[in-house]
Amino acid sequence: MTTIGVITRGKYGGRLIETILSQTDFKVVSAELPANLPEFIEDPTLFLEKLNIDNDVFNANTIITYSMHPDLTPEIAKLAGKSGVRALIVPGGASRAPIVELDEISKQYGMYIEVDDICCTLKPNPAAPEYTSKFGSPVLDIKTRDGKIVNVNVIRGAPCGSTWKMAEKLIGMSVSDAPARAGLLIQQYPCRAVRGKLGGIHESAQIHKKAVERALVNDNDNHDDN
Repeated sequence: MTTIGVITRGKYGGRLIETILSQTDFKVVSAELPANLPEFIEDPTLFLEKLNIDNDVFNANTIITYSMHPDLTPEIAKLAGKSGVRALIVPGGASRAPIVELDEISKQYGMYIEVDDICCTLKPNPAAPEYTSKFGSPVLDIKTRDGKIVNVNVIRGAPCGSTWKMAEKLIGMSVSDAPARAGLLIQQYPCRAVRGKLGGIHESAQIHKKAVERALVNDNDNHDDN
């Protein structure tokens, strides 16, 4: 069985766990960091030892860490590498993760590390084939009849669960309105992506809009073949 490790911090990470458990048969092991952390942590090794986090989280194929702290994330990466984790995914963007140091850790332990600004840009990756086949940039299979959407199957969706919620609300919608509506639905979902700027939630909305457009083109091609 595929085991996914999730390191949560405050409000971050809980929704991923819910999505994994509801949409897959993966096993989840998790550990929790405090929501409020010091801005600077002089000795991350000692700090994590004092937190006494559940080390079972490192018994996983892939780990997603919501540590979002430039001092703690590299230490977590080292622990993951020593435990033989194949892939470490770091949401929150480069501003909260020291890219150069993480690259060095990746090379040292032969572990794939990816830092993402938003969770729905993750592409399929052979280092984490099970996780990235189900979670990341959205892929949909849409069926239509008489100009309306009758079924939406989420092949791969955003780890936060927004893709599945969007899919439910597209049923019965006209084909012409669906892409724009999809983008709006994503923005209405309580996504953790940054709001009020060009990227973040707006990028996520555009990604889902384009996923719906691609799926509708594929469905139209299938109709033409029949």
